[in-house]
Amino acid sequence: MSLLEFFRPKKKSTANVAKERLQIIVAERRSHDDPAPSYLPELKADILRVISKYVEVEPDMVNVSFEQKDDDISVLELNVKLPEEE
Repeated sequence: MSLLEFFRPKKKSTANVAKERLQIIVAERRSHDDPAPSYLPELKADILRVISKYVEVEPDMVNVSFEQKDDDISVLELNVKLPEEE
C-alpha cells in the first residue's frame, strides 16, 4: 500500500452507492407514510363477506388494525366477535 492510497480512499462501486441511496429513500418514506395502509377498509369488507357466509356477523363485530413496530416489522391484527350459539 502506498502512502497516497492511504490518504485517498478507494471509490465505492456504483452498485453500493445506489444501494445506500435506496435504503435512505425507503427509510425516509417509511417514516413519513401514514401508519395505516389504505387497503384496510377493503380488507375488512372482504373478511366480513367471507365470515358472513358461515356466521351472521355485523360490521362492528370485525376489527382490523395495523401497527408498525419497527422499520421491518408490521403487525396486522384481526379481531372477530362471534355471536353466541342459541
